[in-house]
Amino acid sequence: MKNTPELLKDMNDRSREVFRRVVEGYLESGDPVGSRTLTRDFSEKVSAATIRNVMQDLEYMGLLDSPHVSAGRIPTQLGLRMFVDGMIEIGDPTELDREKIDATLGNNSSDVGGLLDRIGSALSGVTHGASLVLTPKHEAPIKHIEFVSLSLDRALVVLVFSDGHVENRLFTPPPGQTPSSMREAANFLNAFVEGKTLSELQRSIKQEIAKRRQEIDVLAQQLVESGAVLWDAEGEHSERLIVRGRSNLLGGEAEAEDLDRIRSLFDDLERKRDIAEFLELAEDGDGVRIFIGSENKLFSLSGSSLVVSPYMNADRKVIGAVGVIGPTRLNYGRIVPIVNYTAQLVGKLISDRN
Repeated sequence: MKNTPELLKDMNDRSREVFRRVVEGYLESGDPVGSRTLTRDFSEKVSAATIRNVMQDLEYMGLLDSPHVSAGRIPTQLGLRMFVDGMIEIGDPTELDREKIDATLGNNSSDVGGLLDRIGSALSGVTHGASLVLTPKHEAPIKHIEFVSLSLDRALVVLVFSDGHVENRLFTPPPGQTPSSMREAANFLNAFVEGKTLSELQRSIKQEIAKRRQEIDVLAQQLVESGAVLWDAEGEHSERLIVRGRSNLLGGEAEAEDLDRIRSLFDDLERKRDIAEFLELAEDGDGVRIFIGSENKLFSLSGSSLVVSPYMNADRKVIGAVGVIGPTRLNYGRIVPIVNYTAQLVGKLISDRN
């Protein structure tokens, strides 16, 4: 199978225009586009039969599909990818869209989480999709750690940072934990935690456990290892993900099958499964990235598209991401500049506050 640049290169001007008009018509209406519709304002005078022949060729190339007999055509996932990669015109966000995003900055609160929550809501409102905001890790040095048993299968870790920030995180402790084993684990950690960030602590814990494996009670050791994994794996990322605008994808005139796919998507989100991959998707490339349908390994079952962009701190290090998720017939030409603008804005805000 040829890649999209090669396919685009093989097409003549007429084929390109037919393909572009089919995709643009589909993205605007969600309906198949027929040959008679295309002949009305085509750049050259051609018959509907000629247009149909071109559409059949594009279907043979895997770029268009015919959902019903004798109906018009819609773009395939490959077709959408080629359109996004080689034919879409990306400009700047409109002044109105920028104003709506900027309006969230009116409150000068120092609460970064609240600010990102408002930005997520604004992004959802502007794009009429669901917005995803992955908030930055808190990387200040830790001052103190406490484990608090809530029940047999629930516990709380309290993290006190040197800058006064406090985080409480729920987790499931290994079986058999007692208040005394939790105190022992906390004492073990606090003996060498001060001055280390969570990332540094996670590395230190592994080294320290290897050295002192015989010195610590087995149950406390399990608790320490469980906590270390929590800070570096899905638990941490799940608490950092802000999702807004679910109703935008579940309302309207969506087909029942589409609704089922969208509900599956949000079930994934609510279970916080594979959320760590969300940041990895953004970190893989500079600027906005577009994942269409099954290309998006995070939401491959949803039949949806994700437009995502990382944002960076003052040191140009990726610390989070913002994105919009919606049907594959997103208005990419409008959504991409909005996501890009929002990511740059968030990065600047984070850098200025730090």
